[in-house]
Amino acid sequence: MAQLSEGFEAVRLSSVNADMWSEHMQDQTETALVALRRILKATASNVRTVAHKTGLTASQLLVLQVLKTRGETLTGNLAKAVDLKQATISILLDKLQERGLVDRKRGETDRRRVWVRITDAGVKMLEDAPDLLQETFRARFRDLAEWEQASLVAALLRVVSLLDAEQIEASPLLDVGPINDLPSSTGPR
Repeated sequence: MAQLSEGFEAVRLSSVNADMWSEHMQDQTETALVALRRILKATASNVRTVAHKTGLTASQLLVLQVLKTRGETLTGNLAKAVDLKQATISILLDKLQERGLVDRKRGETDRRRVWVRITDAGVKMLEDAPDLLQETFRARFRDLAEWEQASLVAALLRVVSLLDAEQIEASPLLDVGPINDLPSSTGPR
């Protein structure tokens, strides 16, 4: 009889532990969702700040940064550098050229090749622009130990998988919304 009583007690304790485990997992899920929401809110806030101060999207600022660093470059090479499709970079460059922030010219020997460079106005815009959130992230991420960097990358890739987001085109840019559209003054809160 004592064994039967111990068996029931073990099942009861197991049931209590299962409930506690379930509550713990629920807490973990909620904590993960809150963390994701904070990331989204921080990104949206930064994008709105950049747009308000410059009238540019984060993607447009990234293109200006790459042009400032690399100097005059072919549009195809620029598209690769910012990890965007050629058609997307062309639209982005149209908007930057309209504002006088970049110049484009066709190659003299091969008219299909288009060279792009940042203008003085583009350099001035960069100097006056607030830092993009990914610059802060990059600096802090580089300071982490290699094992911690690998762990974070693995966890983030797993989150991408959990959200079925593997096929979504993205550049190494913390941005929200379409690449060429400025955010509205009200966004995610």
